Amino acid sequence: MNQPGLHSLDILVFALYLIIICGYGYWIYRKKTNKTDTASGFFLAEGSLTFWAIGASLIASNISAEHFIGMSGSGFAIGLAISSYEWMAAASLIVVAVFFLPVYLKNKIYTMPQFLRQRYSPVVATTMAIFWLLLYIFVNLTSIIYLGALALEVTAGINFEIAVIALALLAILITIGGMKVIGYTDVIQVIVLVVGGLITTYLALDLVAKHFNTSVLGAFSTLKEQADSHFHMVLKPDNPYYKDLPGLSVIIGAMWINNLAYWGCNQYIIQRTLGADLETGRKGILFAGFLKLLVPLIVVIPGIAAFVLYQNGMFQQEMVDATGTVKPDHAYPVLLNLLPVGLKGVAFAALTAAIVASLAGKANSISTIFTLDIYKLYIKPNASEKHLIRVGRAAVWISMLIAVLIAPQLRVLEQAYQFIQEYSSFVTPGVFAIFFFGMFWKRATANAALITALLTIPLSTLFKFWLPEIPFLNRMGIVFVVLSLIMIGISLLGKKEERSAKIEVPAFNLSRAFIIGSIIICGILVALYSAFW
Repeated sequence: MNQPGLHSLDILVFALYLIIICGYGYWIYRKKTNKTDTASGFFLAEGSLTFWAIGASLIASNISAEHFIGMSGSGFAIGLAISSYEWMAAASLIVVAVFFLPVYLKNKIYTMPQFLRQRYSPVVATTMAIFWLLLYIFVNLTSIIYLGALALEVTAGINFEIAVIALALLAILITIGGMKVIGYTDVIQVIVLVVGGLITTYLALDLVAKHFNTSVLGAFSTLKEQADSHFHMVLKPDNPYYKDLPGLSVIIGAMWINNLAYWGCNQYIIQRTLGADLETGRKGILFAGFLKLLVPLIVVIPGIAAFVLYQNGMFQQEMVDATGTVKPDHAYPVLLNLLPVGLKGVAFAALTAAIVASLAGKANSISTIFTLDIYKLYIKPNASEKHLIRVGRAAVWISMLIAVLIAPQLRVLEQAYQFIQEYSSFVTPGVFAIFFFGMFWKRATANAALITALLTIPLSTLFKFWLPEIPFLNRMGIVFVVLSLIMIGISLLGKKEERSAKIEVPAFNLSRAFIIGSIIICGILVALYSAFW
């Protein structure tokens, strides 16, 4: 078995990736930016991203080490059911494209706090801006760096602390070029991560084929035979991981709240579409939906393969820590160490591309919210465009420094992907309630939104400790219902508010091409859930 580390040919392949991504990013920066670039151009790449760049950027920003390492680890522990986060996201993206995006573009929304300010009040907007900054820095950015550094340590033998710093610096290098650089370099990042991911999937299936004396094509059937419990999309209550994925909740329950809040009310994600026209934005989101269908093949199947091989005597030392505890998050790095020389460099580049792209996207969103929704409004309202861009770049450096300092503290986690999902869900119910009622119910008031925002984390924390036996997705659904009732009640009991700036709800007309693409995605999802119910 190969040991952690890169051969000289792997290093050469990886260096080629770095040269291409940095060189292309610099070329984009020189060609598509200018000295008179505005803050909206820097943060949103206004009008300059094509649909394929938008779709690629959505996926590149979304997929990171939490998928390659964390979701693969959940594939090892739980199985194909963890794919619901990806496949239900594809359906959620269609809803976002049909209903959410037109509202944002019609009202020229650049940031999520701006929507809240325009729909409700500055207090609601600022409160949520602070919530988002804390979540993005202390949970998302930190966990991405941690998982990325863990992957580099296990696969290449790189010192963990050095890996943390290197990833942060590379992400900063891309981020300070602005959204144009991020958007177009993400196209290359997606190509690299898909190709590298498919190589690792092929290796995993090939290992299974050799171990069970079958073909690579027959390896999938072998996996299902050897680990049938890992091929059920809807877990039953007696499944030990039911608390992570509670049965039908992943299809008709709170998974929708989780996904719609993430894809439709999340600055980090929706920001890629806010500088485009409606048709281009919708095409980009639909393209991202098709790419989402592919993700489980790249990250979950290798995790299941590693589980089957581990159950049959392989990776007995590699899958456990110093205390002898099985660590599911080791599954993907262990497989990477088995790749032939040269191909390991490609897979390593794919993993790094996913990490760096996600870090850059997250840092850009942190920078955008801080600069446009806090600094410009409360610290220096008359700041010039150049000054705002400088502040945005400074925010990138500072947020990344905080994440670098905190990341090593996450080593105690077993399944980091589940950690990210659960603690992000503390904010999700309130965010979705505020946006949903703000878009589609004119009676919703600023007082109701503010109280909902302030109660989100306390209620989520209360239910976590009061009802610890309830799966966190169901708990999130309960909190959403409670907050929705509170918001409706306060809005109806309070005085109807008159706002100087209102949110316009446009007509939700759809093109024939978008309708056909959406039907294809939904048809594939029905087939997948029918086959692996």
